[in-house]
Amino acid sequence: MAARSKARKRALDILFEAEQRGLPTLELLSERQSLGEMPVQPYAAELVRGVATHRERIDELISWNLVDWTLERLPAVDRNILRIGVYELLWADDVPDPVAISEAVALAQDLSTDHSPPFVNGVLARIKREKPGLSLDPEASAFSAEDAGADFDDDGDEDPYGDSDEGYTSAGPELAQPSAPRPSRP
Repeated sequence: MAARSKARKRALDILFEAEQRGLPTLELLSERQSLGEMPVQPYAAELVRGVATHRERIDELISWNLVDWTLERLPAVDRNILRIGVYELLWADDVPDPVAISEAVALAQDLSTDHSPPFVNGVLARIKREKPGLSLDPEASAFSAEDAGADFDDDGDEDPYGDSDEGYTSAGPELAQPSAPRPSRP
């Protein structure tokens, strides 16, 4: 196993443990680094810090790309594999996008259910497609201004609910085709 693959696995172990034990991620990382029982490679520490730093944005992106699932319903291992994958896709400039996705899929193959690898692949591939239009500013929405929706509906009228009237006419809902299929979880 390559050094970075081992580091991803170690980062996943720390993220998973922190979540399962309800501990702050960075405190657990510091503890694991100081104990030295199992070394924490520099890249593993970088991944853990990166996921912890951008977790709110990462979780928002994952949630947006789930169909018929919520982030909380995902198995904890899949949730944390996706977090590492999204971090590498969006913030690890030295990791090519296909590598970030294939490494996440490999972790899912080794550590999760038979349904997880294609699911992880689908979610990360969708985020990769959206990458050019995503805002990574932590204070902004995860999506570009045009995707975020303004205070006006499709007709140009003020929309008091801040939602889109897309797919609806004055006669009721229309059958609308989604722009791209979202991966679903069996």
